[in-house]
Amino acid sequence: MRSAALLLSAATLAAQVKLPPYQRKELSNGAVLLTVSKPEVPLATLIAVIRGGTEADPAQHPGLSSITAAMLNRGAGSRSASQFAEDLDQTGASFRAGSDEQSTIVRIEFMSRHADQALDLFASALTAPRFDPAEFKKLVSERLDRATSLKDEAGPANSAYFRTFYFGPNHPYGRVEDELSLKTLRLDDVKGFHTKYYAARNMIFVAAGDVSASLGVAIEKRISAIPAGARHEWIPEPPAPVRKGPRLLLIDKPDATQTYFVIGQPGLHRTHPDRTVMWVVNTLFGGRFTSMLNDELRVNSGLTYGAGSDVQMDRLPGATIIRTFTKTETTVQAIDLALSILKKIRSNGLTAQQLHSAKSYIKGQYPADQLETADQVAAILGDIELHGLNRGEVDDLFSRIDAVTVDQANAAIRKHLREENLQFCLTGAASKIKEQVAKYAPSLRVIPISTPGVRPPEF
Repeated sequence: MRSAALLLSAATLAAQVKLPPYQRKELSNGAVLLTVSKPEVPLATLIAVIRGGTEADPAQHPGLSSITAAMLNRGAGSRSASQFAEDLDQTGASFRAGSDEQSTIVRIEFMSRHADQALDLFASALTAPRFDPAEFKKLVSERLDRATSLKDEAGPANSAYFRTFYFGPNHPYGRVEDELSLKTLRLDDVKGFHTKYYAARNMIFVAAGDVSASLGVAIEKRISAIPAGARHEWIPEPPAPVRKGPRLLLIDKPDATQTYFVIGQPGLHRTHPDRTVMWVVNTLFGGRFTSMLNDELRVNSGLTYGAGSDVQMDRLPGATIIRTFTKTETTVQAIDLALSILKKIRSNGLTAQQLHSAKSYIKGQYPADQLETADQVAAILGDIELHGLNRGEVDDLFSRIDAVTVDQANAAIRKHLREENLQFCLTGAASKIKEQVAKYAPSLRVIPISTPGVRPPEF
C-alpha cells in the first residue's frame, strides 16, 4: 500500500509540474528583472543573463565572451582577486560566470541574511571588474595550458575538432578557442567586449528563492544603476553548411589505443516546433542509459563504456550527434553498429510501448533536474526570457509530451534522423584505422593532432 501511495503521489506531482508565480518588470534603463519568491529555504540566487555568448565572439577571438566572464571575479571594484575570493568565502556565497552559444550567465547564490554583502560582490563583479593586467596574463596562461593539454586526451579533442569541422569557420559555432587565438588576444579586447555587451538593455536578471520585498527593492536599485547601453541584436541565422556527401575528418593521435568518434547531422534550434517530439525520440535513441545506442554498443556488444546521442538546440540550429569511443581494433565494428542502429530506428520507428517509456522517463526526471532549487528555476526563467518564450514552455510541457503520438514520433525520425551526408569526426591512430574507415566517406582528410590550433581544412 505504501509503495502504491508513493507512486500515486509521484504521478500527481508530475502531472502538476508548473513554474512558480513570478513577477516581470522592465526597468527604466532597459534591463528586465524577473523575481520569484520561494522562501522555504533561506537561500537566494541572482543571475544576470547577457545576450551574445559564442555567437557574439569576433571571428578572430573565439572564446572572448568566456574569457571576459572569467575575468569578472579576478578583482572588482575596491577588491583585488584575492580579496574578492576572501569576501565571497566569508559571506558563504558562491559565484560563477561563464558563457554558452547565445549568452553569458553570471550567478551568485547566497544566504538571504548575507544579501547586502552578496549584492555588493555581484554588482562590482558585473559592472566594475578591474581587468588587472597581471590577472589577465595569468588567465591567458591557464587557458593556453588547457588548450595545449586538450590534445593529450582524445575525447575532449575530438569534441572540439567536431565543432570546427562540422560548422566551419564562417559559422559562430565553428570557432573554438585554441592556442592560436589566445596568443593574439589582448586585454583591450576583453574591456571592449565588456563595455559593449554588459549594458542594461542587453541584460536579463532573475532573482529566485528567499527574496523578500526589501531584498527585491535592493536588487532593483542595484540593477537600475547600470548604464543603459545598447541591446545586442541577434545575428541572422547563417546558411546551413551545404554537405553534398559524407565527409570524414581523422585526427591522428599515433599513441591512441582507442578511437573516439562523433557522427553528425543537422540539429534543431531552441524554439523549433519539433523540439518536444525530438526530445522524446532522442531519449530512446541515445539520451539515457537504457537507450538503443547504449544498449547495443555497451550492454550487448561490450564495445564501449558508453554511447549516446544529442540533439543540440541552441538559438541557432546545432547538430544532432552520435558519440562514443572504442578500442582501436574495434573502430569499424563500433561505427558499423552505430550506423545500423540509426538505420533500424528509421526503418522500424518506435512502438507505443517505447514511446510511453520515454515519456515516463522524461516526466520522472524533469521536476528534480529542472525545478527543485531556486538556482534551477532562475536558469529556466532566464532561458525563457532570452528566447522570447513564455511560462507555457514549462507549464504545458507535460501535456505536449503526452500529446506526442507514435505517428508523430516516427515522422520526426524520418525527417530529422537521416542516413545521408553524415559527417564523421574521429580521433585515433590513423595508421591503424585510416584504410578501414575510408569506406564511410569518399571525402576524407587526416591531420596530425600536433598541428597547431583546432582548425581543420575545409573540404
